Amino acid sequence: MSEWRGFPPPSRPIRVEGGIRARSRRGRIAQTWWSQRFIEVLESFGMGGRLQRGKNYARAGQVLNLTVSTSVVVGVVQGSRPEPYRVRIGIKAFSAQEWDRIERELAGQALFAAKLLAGEMPADVEEVFDRLGLRLFPATMRQLTMDCSCPDWEIPCKHLAAACYLLAESFDEDPFQILAWRGRGREELLDHLRKLRGTVAAGTSTSAEDAAPLAEHLDAFWTTPEAASTAPPPPDGDGPDDAAPEAVLDELDPLRVGGRDVTDLLRPAYRAMGR
Repeated sequence: MSEWRGFPPPSRPIRVEGGIRARSRRGRIAQTWWSQRFIEVLESFGMGGRLQRGKNYARAGQVLNLTVSTSVVVGVVQGSRPEPYRVRIGIKAFSAQEWDRIERELAGQALFAAKLLAGEMPADVEEVFDRLGLRLFPATMRQLTMDCSCPDWEIPCKHLAAACYLLAESFDEDPFQILAWRGRGREELLDHLRKLRGTVAAGTSTSAEDAAPLAEHLDAFWTTPEAASTAPPPPDGDGPDDAAPEAVLDELDPLRVGGRDVTDLLRPAYRAMGR
């Protein structure tokens, strides 16, 4: 009789159809810097060997389902038993107050805001979180909660490791998945950034207050002289019908670009429309 050493005998997973397969067939799975960073963080916790065992599971399509939501990633992985295992990867979401600080910091830097609005994760975004005393990626293993319904006592087991690899690939496809995991969905974040970029002066950005004089006249600015009922008549005119075509431009506050008054550039166009 062989000596029992406390390790379960090797087993083969039950093959399934329609599972989520990793796009990478060999070598590195994560492609973008942010997904690579996520894998590097996990490996820094001493998970490298254990993660490797889940790579084959990820490439074989053993993960049946993977869902990212605030604070938790939930997956279903087919192992060697008929009943699939349920895996969970949890992390603490940032509070509403912390997200308010994060969004203001991101909106205050034009390049960061522009890249996020374009669907790209800025390369130095971790520094923004660091300045606020926060960490985008977990700093210690204690900041992650992992569990699986399988009998394996190791954390992460191969089922959790497979879910981690596919989670990294989901970050490749959509960097906002990382932020959603931390408590802020894509649309909500972008909506807040747009509003903040319109109301918070940051670097060369223009605040809503600075643009108010022109904004108050936008309804009439692009109308023809006939439709602009507020245009004053010229000194020698008989009434509104005799107003100069470009008279509406005289109602605007001065707007200068490159040292030139924009209204002067528009006058020929208004005269042509009047004719």
